[in-house]
Formats: sequence, structure tokens, C-alpha cells
Amino acid sequence: MKNLILVLFSLLLAYFTNAQGLQIKKTFSNVPSVYTNIGANDNDELVFTSISNGKEAKLSDKSTFFTLDSIRINPKGTKTGLLFNFNNDNFNGTIYYGLFAKQAPKYPQAVYFQKSAAIKQGVSEVNIAQFTGKYDIAGLEENGKAKLGYRIANTFGKIIYNGQINVEGNGPYSVGLSIVGGPFVNKVSETKAVISFYTNLPCSPVVEVNGRKYQAIQIMANPIGDLHHEISIHHLEPGTSYKYTIHYGSYQETYSFKTAPAAGSRQEIVFAYTSDCRAGSGGGERDVYGVNAYIMKKMAALAASENAVFFQFTGDMINGYSSSIGETHLQFSNFKKTLEPWWHYFPFYVGAGNHEAVLSVFDDGSKYGLAVDKFPFQTKSTERIFADAFVNPDNGPLSEDGTAYDPSPSNQDFPAYKETVYYYTYGNVAMIVLNSNYWYTPSTKKIPEIGGNPHGYIMDNQLRWLDKTINEFENNPNIDHIFVTIHTPAFPNGGHANNDMWYYGNNNIRPTVAGKAVEKGIIERRDEFMDILINKSKKVVALLCGDEHNYSRLKLTRKTPIYPTAYVGKKLKVSRPFWQITNGSAGAPYYGQEQLPWSESVEKFSTQYALMLFYIEGPKVLLRVVNPDTLEEIEEIVLKE
Repeated sequence: MKNLILVLFSLLLAYFTNAQGLQIKKTFSNVPSVYTNIGANDNDELVFTSISNGKEAKLSDKSTFFTLDSIRINPKGTKTGLLFNFNNDNFNGTIYYGLFAKQAPKYPQAVYFQKSAAIKQGVSEVNIAQFTGKYDIAGLEENGKAKLGYRIANTFGKIIYNGQINVEGNGPYSVGLSIVGGPFVNKVSETKAVISFYTNLPCSPVVEVNGRKYQAIQIMANPIGDLHHEISIHHLEPGTSYKYTIHYGSYQETYSFKTAPAAGSRQEIVFAYTSDCRAGSGGGERDVYGVNAYIMKKMAALAASENAVFFQFTGDMINGYSSSIGETHLQFSNFKKTLEPWWHYFPFYVGAGNHEAVLSVFDDGSKYGLAVDKFPFQTKSTERIFADAFVNPDNGPLSEDGTAYDPSPSNQDFPAYKETVYYYTYGNVAMIVLNSNYWYTPSTKKIPEIGGNPHGYIMDNQLRWLDKTINEFENNPNIDHIFVTIHTPAFPNGGHANNDMWYYGNNNIRPTVAGKAVEKGIIERRDEFMDILINKSKKVVALLCGDEHNYSRLKLTRKTPIYPTAYVGKKLKVSRPFWQITNGSAGAPYYGQEQLPWSESVEKFSTQYALMLFYIEGPKVLLRVVNPDTLEEIEEIVLKE
């Protein structure tokens, strides 16, 4: 009887608390309370029920053909080579392969052999025995060990994955313990760094730096070790180059990194910036399953040649927009593998864009379906998958819980911001990385019905954190220059006038939480954001954006028109000239310039591939913008004297 009363109470509560008044027959415990009109139909299927037409849209998360786990497999040794079995009878294609040279260059890459191996019904055998004499650049015959690089393509020639594996023996052959991803240098400070990498088998590797050995701290004893490794290096000296050697099994690999200069030293540094390298047109490496590897390799090589100390990349690294976590991890892996030879030596910091979205999709008959941030948030959200894939600082806000619009303050109702909003410093530079696609619902028109955050909107807790963080840097005597980076421009110029922080001037665009729209619209929130950067700070040099697949430099002044006709809200006062620089020119399909109220303030616009290189010399900031494909200089300008 008691249980029956509880069930009836729960059903009544679900009815009365549903913001749109729909009678949901059953609730699912993993549906976040910030969404509305999601529940069970008569068949116990999770559905969204539209209030406009009463139609049901079923949750339709679909499996995908390729995932990281299905494609990054451990092959089996044979008498003449390695057998790859993908356990998929429908998979046909090609494996291209070759060896890494024994005397590896600084930025090691495999040299592909003249022959390839066919994949038939998910199975392929790579012939290792043919690597003899002049073809044995790895010393396999002499040492019985070599590193094999390989590339997997489908029947259309589309590249799915680039991998590497250690091979042992002289026939028969076997697979050895291998680093299959990385190593990557992360979170470099004056005295610390983090080395991360993935292995094909569980192990407990050691990283040796300056004669000292470091291992990952394990909260619980794990006798077989892990596949993913993050090893913190400390007790380092500022502004010093260090070699690091990874010892794993009978193997070792050596690379190097350099610590940040001592606070207050104001040593000259260079850093790089770009965004939007999701797959482009043209075939080949322009689309390595979601990533334009062709141009990103050139971006990284150019940054390295200019001695960049870090590389900031803010959003849309992959095609994404997937309901499959495994497919998303595969595309993230392809992004990291593309940059891996350079990431061995200096850090790449990444921010989230809209294409990193991992989604729960309801099939409402439209082309893409009705999509929201994947739930449950603790294990499957866009933010959680992003944080799992990368090693960024974890010093940002916790979530949007605790705000005025939080539907249940005693519970966690929103995704965590972990590693998608953060800051770091290097010398006299501070970089603040924001997330304009937090708790993102791509179907903007449906947000009032289902809930979520539109593209480009910065929610309350993130904005408060930004205000607080900038104030701290304003009062830090060792920081001269602050850069704020976010994927979506405050003022779009080519390709995104219909969204970003503009939406053709429609201030009605805003998040809806548990059926209730938040107080501030997109134009109001944009102005609050810019007020912090311009009027509450003297040190913010520029807002660095992406999303639009071009390069543009806008000089915002008090004379720049930034409102729609007859706008009646409070208006931003621009107290000083301010730069917004958008660079989404890393390989995604280009956009031309659009005419907007502030177009006369756009001082430079280009659709070439573009890498931004910032040269910091004490109080001076010089920007050079270069096409890494042709090495043509797009522009050079002093941003700050």
C-alpha cells in the first residue's frame, strides 16, 4: 500500500511540475530536470511530446559504423605479419602501412610502403616479412623490434584512422606493448607539466625527467595498470628545456618540453591561434574522418618553426554532431593524431565548439532530428566526453547549478564545466578559455519546448566566473596581457549572422530551463560579456573567436553600430577601442563576408587558410597572420604598443 501511494504521488508530481502541463505517463530517472516534455509513451519508449502539435518523437540514438574501440584494435601476430580483425563483415577497404625510421627525426612520422593490404569482410593481413634489406628502415631484422604506422581507409578511399603499433619478432611476429596515442605535453607552467598518452595494453609506465622518475598516482591499487596515462611532472625550474623519457615495458621514447618563464621576467614569447579544422572538401587528408588533417599539420609545423610556446585552438576540431560517444572519440583521436608529432614538444590547449556536440536525438521527422545535450550529464554529456578526451586545466566554474534558474538546488541538474572553461598563464600572458556551447541544444526553435542553451549564449555562472577571473588578472602585477577566447564571435562577419551572439538582432533568443526562459536575451548577454572585457579591464588585448570559416579583424569603437534598428534595451558604452579577431580558417568549408551593422569597422577579411602568431615583447603585442599552405603573409599589425 505504501509503495502504491508513492507511485501515485510521483505521477501526480510529474504532472503538476511539468512546465507545459503535459501528462507524462512515466518518468525516467536519468532525464535531467532542466528539460521538459520528455517522458515515456504507452510503449515505455522515451519520447519528446511537442506541445505545438502533440506528436511524439522517439529517442533515436543510433549506433555508428566506426568508433574508436572498433577501429583502434590490437592486431594478432602471424608467421608473416599482423592480422587485423575488425569483427565487421560489412567492412571493406585498405590498410596502408610503413615503418618509423630507427633514427627518428624530431617530429616522427611513418613512411608508407609501396604496397598496401586489402580489408575484406573486416579482415586484413599486413605483410611484415617484406621489410628486409633496403626497406628495413627500423632495424627490425637486427633488433626484432619496430614501430609500424598504418592508415585505414574505406572502399571510397576515405581515411578513417591513422594508427601505430610496436611489432616484435622476425617471423612469426607479435604485437608489443605500444603507445597508440601521444605522448602529449599538457598544462605547462613554471615548475610543472603533465605528460599524457594511451597504450594498447594496461601498464604502469614511468616518465623520467632530469634523472627523476614519475608515475601516475592511483587512488586504488591497480595491479595491471591502465590504458590512459596522465603523469604529473614537478620540481622543475622556470624557463628551462627538459628532455623526458617514457619507459613502458621494454620500450622507451624521448622527447622534450620547455617550462614557462618565471613570473615577472617578461621574456619574449610566441604563441599560435586558430580554430575550425573540421573536415573540408577536396578529398584525401582534408577529411580524416571528421578532421582536416592536411592543413592542421601545416598549422602545427609553422607554429613550431616560429618557436611557439603554446597553441590555442578554440572549437570545431571535428565534424561531430553525433549521438555516438565512440564515434566522437574516434574523431577526437584523429585530431590529436594529426598534431601528435608537435604535441610531443609543446602544449595544444583546446576549447569547445558546436561541432563537438554529443547529442541525445529525438526523431521528429526533420533532417537532423530534435537534439539536446546527451544525458545523463554525469557520464554522457558533451562536456564530459570533451573532458575525457583532453587534458586541460581544471580551474573553471563547476556548472550552472546554484543559479536563479536552477530547478532543484539540492541536486546537480546541469553538466559540469570541467576542462571546457579554464584559464592558464605563460609569462606575462593570461589566456581565458570560454564555452559558448555549454548545455547546447542545436534545435534553437524548439528550446522553449524542450529546454537547453542556444549557440553563442554565455550562462550566468560562467559569466560571473569570467568577471572574477579577469579582476584577479587585472590586479596581478606579473600579467600584462589578457586574451579571452570563445568559439562564437560577439559580432559575426561572415557565415553566422543568423546565430552566434547576434541572431539577426533578435534578443528573444535565450536559454530555457525547466520550461522557463531566463531573464536576459542574447543581445543583452553579449553586451554584459563585452562590458567585462572592455570596461572592466585595461589588460584584455583581444577577443579571439572562431566558428566563421574565414579570418577577420574588427576594431570596435564607441562609433561602431552594434544594434538592430529600433533596439530599446540598455546599450553598451565602449570606453576604449577593442579588437575582436575571428580565425576559423583551419580547413572547414569557407564563408564569405556578410554585410552587418558593424561591417565598416572590419579592417581585414580573408578566406585564406590562416594561422595567427602573437609575438609578445614585454608591453608590446605584434600579430602576424600567415597562410601555412603557401607561407603568404596575410597581415602584420601591432595590437598593443
